[in-house]
Amino acid sequence: MTSASLLKMSVPAADNSTASQGLLMPKLQYRFRVTLQNFGISTTGPITQQVMEFARPNVTFENIDLPIYNSTVKIAGKYAWQDITFKIRDDAQSTASRLVGEQLQKQLDFAEQSSAAAGINYKFQATFEVLDGGNGTKAPIILETWLLYGAYLQGVNYDAANYGSNEVMTISMTVRYDNAEQVIGTGFNNDLATGVGSPG
Repeated sequence: MTSASLLKMSVPAADNSTASQGLLMPKLQYRFRVTLQNFGISTTGPITQQVMEFARPNVTFENIDLPIYNSTVKIAGKYAWQDITFKIRDDAQSTASRLVGEQLQKQLDFAEQSSAAAGINYKFQATFEVLDGGNGTKAPIILETWLLYGAYLQGVNYDAANYGSNEVMTISMTVRYDNAEQVIGTGFNNDLATGVGSPG
C-alpha cells in the first residue's frame, strides 16, 4: 500500500480537496498518568504507579427557560462537575492503601469522631495527563492535561478477597471536586499551558 493511498483512508473533505484528507492519530486509553497533590500525609511512595483507571471529568449545565411571547428561549445556568471514578492496585507493601487511609483520616478522624475544621484541611488536587507512549530515554509528550481542584474522597470501596480469583486486589474511589480545567500543556501554574477552548 503506497503512502498516497493511505491519505484516502478517511472521510472525504466537504470540498473534495485532498489537502485535508488522512486519519488523525487518536489518543489511546492506556497511555495516561495520574498524580495527586496534598493526598494523604505520607511520603513513603507515590500512588501514580498503582493507578489502574481514572475517568476524565464530565460536566453538565442546568437549564434556564425564559418564556417569551410565542416561544421559549433556553440558556445555560450553573454548571456541575460530575463525580469521577478512580481505581488503584492495592500493593503488597500497603503503600497505596496507607495513602488512601491517611486521606480518609484527614477528612474525618474515625477513632475520635472529629472532622476537619475546613475543606482546605483535607482537599487535594489531581493532575490527569494523556501521554503519547514515550518512556525511558524518550520522555513522554503530554497530549492533554486535566487539572482537578478542591477534590475529596466521597466513597472508597476496598476490593473483596476471593479464593477462586486470579485478579489483583484493588481500591476503588469516588472523587468529588469543585472545579476542573482542561489544558494543552502540563501541571498546575504552568505558563505554557493554554485552555483547550482558548481562541488561537
